[in-house]
Amino acid sequence: MNQLERKYQKLKTVLQEMGSVVIGYSGGVDSTFLAKVATDILGDKALSVAAISPSYPKHEHEEAKQFAIELGLNFDTVNTTEMDNPDYRKNAPDRCYHCKKELIVLMKNVARERGFNVVALGANFDDLGDYRPGQKAAEEEGIQNPMMDLEITKDDIRALSKQLNISTWDKPSFACLSSRIPYGIEITPEKLSMVDKAEQIMREYNFGQFRVRHHNDVARIELLPEDMPKLLHIREEIVQRLKDIGYAYIAMDLLGYRTGSMNEVLDKL
Repeated sequence: MNQLERKYQKLKTVLQEMGSVVIGYSGGVDSTFLAKVATDILGDKALSVAAISPSYPKHEHEEAKQFAIELGLNFDTVNTTEMDNPDYRKNAPDRCYHCKKELIVLMKNVARERGFNVVALGANFDDLGDYRPGQKAAEEEGIQNPMMDLEITKDDIRALSKQLNISTWDKPSFACLSSRIPYGIEITPEKLSMVDKAEQIMREYNFGQFRVRHHNDVARIELLPEDMPKLLHIREEIVQRLKDIGYAYIAMDLLGYRTGSMNEVLDKL
């Protein structure tokens, strides 16, 4: 048995020992894998719960529902109200803490009302290397992160998902729309809607891994370096369509796509 298989077997054992679990589910690579394995082990004693929020694009929510159907998940949703929280809207570096805190409390309520033993999230071992204030909320609320605890990485999850024929195995990474707005600029539904529309346009041109960062009237596009020539080829179309949304200026970031690029200025805040 290789190391990857050992991790997978340990994960199944951990989930079996939980007896029942509510999983924070987004339809992304990590949470979909965890939801699928938990369902294989626990059946209806595994409940996958997705949040409905202005920061969660409709496209992603529809995909999450479709994946849930494909994989036979026990699936439900909760409506989150982080936009009502001024500590969230002001968009300080701890923004994710306030969002995750509310989601976790809602999930714990679901678990208590339905008689589930554990609430778990799909964080992986690589997440320890990034600034993630939401993890503090999970720790405070006693939420389990079995894949992080077992040192299961993103590459491990993709490899195992491919073996299990989970269609998200090669899905691009995703983060909430609020992560596209620089710290200190207030989060509003209007700004989130602009980002959502801009990224839907990029998706229509079949770009895979990308971000559209919102800098007031500037849209800063992050792409994989190999996709930059493609954007330049269709730049006039992209510029016009993003201007139609409300952006005055459209820029391509020469550093390219990277996770958490808004965190690069944390030491200056």
